Amino acid sequence: MKGGFYIRLAKDGIVKNRKLYFPYILTCICMIMMFYIVYFLGFTADFTAVRGGDMLQSFLGMGVFIIALFSLIFLFYTNSFLIRRRQKEFGLYNILGMGKRNLVKILVWENILTAVISIAAGLILGILFSKLAELVALRILGGATGFAIHVEPKPILATTGLFLVLYFLIMLRMILYIFRLRPVEMLKSENVGEKPPKANWILAVIGAILLAGAYYLAVAVIDPMSAILMFLVAVVMVIIATYLLFISGSVALCKLLQKNKKYYYKTKHFISLSSMVYRMKRNGAGLASICILSTMVLVTLSSTVCLYAQTEDGIQKRYPHDITMELRSDDYSETEPYKAIVDEVLAEYGENSENIEDFHIYSMAGFQLRDEFTLSAGGTAGTGTGDVESIRSIYMISLEDYNRLSGKSAELSDGELLLYPFKADYDYDTLSITGCGSWDVKLLDKQPFPVGTAQANVMGAYFIVAKDMSVIRQIEEYRNSLAKEDESIAVAYIEENYGFDLTCGDEKQIDIYNTILERIGALTASDGEETDGAQTTVDYPHYYIDSKAGGRADTIAINGGLFFLGVMLGAVFLFGTVLIMYYKQISEGYEDQDRFDILMKVGMTRKEVKQSINSQVLTVFFLPLVMAGIHLTFAFPLISKILLLIWAAEESLLIIVTVCCYLVFALFYVIVYIITSKGYYTIVSGKEKSL
Repeated sequence: MKGGFYIRLAKDGIVKNRKLYFPYILTCICMIMMFYIVYFLGFTADFTAVRGGDMLQSFLGMGVFIIALFSLIFLFYTNSFLIRRRQKEFGLYNILGMGKRNLVKILVWENILTAVISIAAGLILGILFSKLAELVALRILGGATGFAIHVEPKPILATTGLFLVLYFLIMLRMILYIFRLRPVEMLKSENVGEKPPKANWILAVIGAILLAGAYYLAVAVIDPMSAILMFLVAVVMVIIATYLLFISGSVALCKLLQKNKKYYYKTKHFISLSSMVYRMKRNGAGLASICILSTMVLVTLSSTVCLYAQTEDGIQKRYPHDITMELRSDDYSETEPYKAIVDEVLAEYGENSENIEDFHIYSMAGFQLRDEFTLSAGGTAGTGTGDVESIRSIYMISLEDYNRLSGKSAELSDGELLLYPFKADYDYDTLSITGCGSWDVKLLDKQPFPVGTAQANVMGAYFIVAKDMSVIRQIEEYRNSLAKEDESIAVAYIEENYGFDLTCGDEKQIDIYNTILERIGALTASDGEETDGAQTTVDYPHYYIDSKAGGRADTIAINGGLFFLGVMLGAVFLFGTVLIMYYKQISEGYEDQDRFDILMKVGMTRKEVKQSINSQVLTVFFLPLVMAGIHLTFAFPLISKILLLIWAAEESLLIIVTVCCYLVFALFYVIVYIITSKGYYTIVSGKEKSL
């Protein structure tokens, strides 16, 4: 036989099985397009001229590997549907005299044609839409670019190489599968069916226990830092539990429904439920995959959309003033040269400082055990407070500064303090610091003073208002005495926090910030000053300067990069969900057509057939959506804690975004259900045959 013969058979096979191949090829094209776009933006796009561009590309670089891994798993999974549907066709070829080597040649050419079409179309669409994606990314970052489309060889080669390897692995799997099957098995593959699986209560119970355990971890976690580890553990437990419950638990549920005579002995339930029991083990894996992918879509989109939606609010919290200076000194006179430089620079730029806030603050870290703080890690071995989860930051100011900043006239007695828990909870009436004393606690309902750097603190923190500076100095002296004995303890001094706002735009603010930074740097770099020919040493305090305009770009890059990556990954997971749903309907339609044809011949009407179909489809395909909603609900506390670590996320906003994402996804899910169920009914009732 000539090579053209096998190419023609391969082409005819794809066309005749277009209900299976066309969605598969379309999804492959979308996967290739997505991979190209993410690779292009992550490694070759020119974001160097845009603030935050480097950070955005680092996020997209991670997305490249995620999409590559998902493509491998997904293409292998969906290809099994194609092979399973083609078994009868290949069995017939084999019976008519075509050997397995000939069948392999057909499969090879089919795979080559699929690969060529998918890669070519995916690259073309990827090149075209990469410019649109670049414009969107730059829009998020606040940059600008031209509209010319750049064709880079590196993403083309990377995309082509990756998917050629994937298609080669798929081809090897198909070849091995064909060689393992006997001709009779292939010819009768659609008629043999599967034995109804027995209800495996052990696996069902294990799945229920794992799921309950995962839900408990998600709900019980309190510390934001431990939420990351718990999230990874819970994800693994949920995936395993979902597969066990859908494969074994669903069979057990069907068995229980069959025992309910009022439910089971109805036309629309009898046929559909019997069909589900007959093939539920196979259905279970597909339904579990749909559920997990749906959950991934919802978690990815809801979390990234929430982060991006509150970017500006987060910037205001992280940078309470346009320019903030932290000066390590308990003597105001030592910081006057810095303030003089600020006034000098502002005068040069024709700007005035507004909303000035100036106060002294002491910050430190300690280990919390209930209502007691230990400042030394070495003394915590017996109490268990040396764990990472127990680390808390403490920010302290005097009552005088608090009243001046807030405009209040609060009063404190000896042995009292005001406390506001941030990214943590505090449920005690007292607070003790080992070696310093104990105080009665009055909780505040909002943050008493601005500390922008606390927003980036991954651990919990406490904002404390002490009666006077003597309390703060006592704690400072005690901690520094510990630092002299233990090198692991950092020396911490009382600092002056000086912040102000400006009326000019971001670019001018950045220029002012850079000039201030340069002038102060030159001041502190000098070893001293000349006085009557003698060198006098000047001990300038340590300083740290923040700029809201400068930090805005990095913040937008982080949140925008995560949002952009979340949308891309969400789209990839969505493609996978839709295709698995489609294949479930189509493949089961072909498997059920003979069964329903017999039922119609023995007296079952088309209306009854359609009712039975609707009962089966509704039960089978809406179960993953409901389960995904339950997963998302219990995952919410963990997601909320993790977002709290990344950013001080508002829980109310996360709730709104999560609910909206679920409703939009549910609407999309219903549309896919309507389309696929019509295809299922057409196949079942119309006796469509590929052969």
